[in-house]
Amino acid sequence: MPMSYLYGKRFVGPITPLILSLREELYLQPYESVNWKHVRHLCAKEDLYYPHTLIQDFLWDSLYLMSEPLLTRWPFNQLIRKKALEVTMKHIHYEDESSRYITIGCIEKVLCMLSCWVEDPDGVAFKRHLARVPDFLWVGEDGMKVQTFGSQLWDATFGFQALYSSDLGEEIKPTLAKAFDFIKKCQVVDNPAGDFRGMYRHISRGSWTFSDQDHGWQVSDCTAEALKVNMTSTILKFSFLKTFL
Repeated sequence: MPMSYLYGKRFVGPITPLILSLREELYLQPYESVNWKHVRHLCAKEDLYYPHTLIQDFLWDSLYLMSEPLLTRWPFNQLIRKKALEVTMKHIHYEDESSRYITIGCIEKVLCMLSCWVEDPDGVAFKRHLARVPDFLWVGEDGMKVQTFGSQLWDATFGFQALYSSDLGEEIKPTLAKAFDFIKKCQVVDNPAGDFRGMYRHISRGSWTFSDQDHGWQVSDCTAEALKVNMTSTILKFSFLKTFL
């Protein structure tokens, strides 16, 4: 969605020395000499998992060479392109709000944040995006890095199960209790807001995400591991009660 929005807006950032350096590093030939129409279907055979049919290439080229130039001119740019950009931005804002501006991952985070800046550099959406940038930063032994968005819930569930399976159960009950409390608080307690089905989202209430409740995107295997922890915690409670019966 953000890539579609940025392309539809024909957004171009300033050409800095860093951009020039990246162009020199990434392309096999001088950037200025690249014929973009001729390289539209250029792809390494190792990456071409599903080769295009001639019909597919014909349709894509027709849209690019004929429809795209038409849609960027008046009145089509006002009747169709403008409306399409508004719908795309509506979906971007919904994704941002549903995930509390974390989005589904670090790549989309940057692109959604850039889209919000292109729409309104002084807007509330862009400022809220900036507030969640630290969620992606991680300082390692070799410097600062950008991570996906954290795997707090995923790590906590396996840590809990590993500790519970050890012989230290009685000694580390407070640790297990804190871990379970964190996992419990990570559970998504609501479905996405508004008409989430109209925004192509599914129910999420009762599920768990990869990181925490803020993220909002339910993950099946994370939910499964968190349910294991809940079942284990229930067993621990019954075992605790039996000692007094």
